[in-house]
Amino acid sequence: MTTDAVPAAIVPPHPAWRSLLWTIPFTVLWTWLIYSLPVLLESGLPALTVRLMVHGLIVLGLWLGLERTDLTPNQRRTTWLAIMVPLTLWAAVAWTAAINGVLRTSASPLPLLPLAIFVPVIIGAPLLLLSKRVGQLLDAMPTTWLVALQLYRVFGSQWLAYWLLGLLPGLWALPAGTGDVLTGLFAVSAAIALATGTAEGRKAAILWNIFGIADLVVAIALGMIISPGPFQLIVPNIPSIGIDGYPNVLTPAFVVPGSILLHALSLRQLRRRSRTEAGRR
Repeated sequence: MTTDAVPAAIVPPHPAWRSLLWTIPFTVLWTWLIYSLPVLLESGLPALTVRLMVHGLIVLGLWLGLERTDLTPNQRRTTWLAIMVPLTLWAAVAWTAAINGVLRTSASPLPLLPLAIFVPVIIGAPLLLLSKRVGQLLDAMPTTWLVALQLYRVFGSQWLAYWLLGLLPGLWALPAGTGDVLTGLFAVSAAIALATGTAEGRKAAILWNIFGIADLVVAIALGMIISPGPFQLIVPNIPSIGIDGYPNVLTPAFVVPGSILLHALSLRQLRRRSRTEAGRR
């Protein structure tokens, strides 16, 4: 199923940019709450809530997407389990490691946090991008789903709040927080533009994906060169709350590689859809 097949009645009639009228106030409110009540983040409750919400949306979206395919019921269940079981185990391992301080720089001479970022991407990307079954799933589900899902990136405004509180160096917090917020804010706008089925909408979604990946790459690189460890090149001149401690470490250990994989899947889906539509002409 392509976006062209979506009934016109459910395509948002207003310009894509109008989604900012509610995403911006929401982001500002969240940032204000974190700035006013930093203990809220320290509790880990927001991180748990957001992760459960995103995980639930992936569970539901994956199943609904599989129902759109021509796979048999047994094949759908097998595919759903083949994706959800590793994803859930990965989330559980990352969460357990974060709570127990396993990913702290001082916990091991090995760079465990960088490994937690790169290993899932190195293993997951080839499996997801080369799988024929995943390709069938991507062909069946709307291209807007993988884009709009990353609205959760607006919660990265927490880094800006921490910078305002003097708890994180601006060298990392400003580019990482701003990039996350912009990626999250424009996720809905890009999805709405993509839903129109136009070439301009597809280009907007591709540019959004590239920007989102670039934001993560910059955040990873800056985080490595200012954090204690074998890759540190710059020592910040202010105290830091520590990105390697719970619950903040969940962002680089799970959210970052997960977001990279979502971007990769979205780009694969857009490329496949473009080829399919070109072949029909």
